[in-house]
Amino acid sequence: LSPDEDGICSGRYFSESGLVGLLEQAAELFSTGGLYETVNEVYKIVIPILEAHRDFRKLTLTHSKLQKAFDSIINKVLGQKRMFGTYFRVGFYGSKFGDLDEQEFVYKEPAITKLPEISHRLEGFYGQCFGEDAVEVIKDSAPVDKRKLDPNKAYIQITFVEPYFDKYEMKDRVTYFEKNFNICRFMYTTPFTMDGRPRGELSEQYKRNTILTTMHAFPYIKTRINVIQREEFVLTPIEVAIEDMCKKTQELTAATNQEPPDAKMLQMVLQGSVGATVNQGPLEVAQVFLAEIPADPKLYRHHNKLRLCFKEFIMR
Repeated sequence: LSPDEDGICSGRYFSESGLVGLLEQAAELFSTGGLYETVNEVYKIVIPILEAHRDFRKLTLTHSKLQKAFDSIINKVLGQKRMFGTYFRVGFYGSKFGDLDEQEFVYKEPAITKLPEISHRLEGFYGQCFGEDAVEVIKDSAPVDKRKLDPNKAYIQITFVEPYFDKYEMKDRVTYFEKNFNICRFMYTTPFTMDGRPRGELSEQYKRNTILTTMHAFPYIKTRINVIQREEFVLTPIEVAIEDMCKKTQELTAATNQEPPDAKMLQMVLQGSVGATVNQGPLEVAQVFLAEIPADPKLYRHHNKLRLCFKEFIMR
């Protein structure tokens, strides 16, 4: 809004009642979208205005809507999982894209969207723009070498990403909603070995964690936001093993503490963690990394950390 625009201050929304009307409409839309926690934040602005006007009829209606929103939160916590969205990193490569060339975006899609679905949709859309034969989807998440690309083609690289938080952030992001609201950092992993293969033996398996920061936080008025920063961290084989063991421990903890208990889920987690036929499971990790004390003193800390991970895993 610009104060220089003619008539802007005389519009029907430029008043106290107009503001309340817009906020109530926003609260209804948030409720429809399943963002029940934000309904409370909106009404925190509305309620003092209604109280000042002694509008008890509207206050009654407002508090009933708040009760409905809080009931919805409780039911979602106790019942089914809430569906906030799935995120994908999309990179564009090729002169055909013009200003989009070498640009990266994070796309927010409906929660049940799979990678093949968004790949097919974007390939079809840009195929109509440039021709079906001129568009190619890059299947992996490895860094793109433009020298190896056909200059007459448009390339799209699509990668599934997850919201990323530093450890200190997790103290304030306790609920499922808080872990899916106001998020602007995302991470994806790329496995690799030093000889160029994506996967290898445990002792030679490295992992590259890429963290992307978007210009704005999701949810946003757009479902596609530019990536403005990229960070990369390479994990050594023993660090990859530590990360995997921590993840298995978390999965086992979640399965054993689930209310109500789910025997099938616990059985699946146990089979995937300690089954004798599981390749690269905890047993093989222990044989590869804990059989001997490492010769390199730099690995002592990681060696000890992995032992602690196993201790935690066994206690579960």
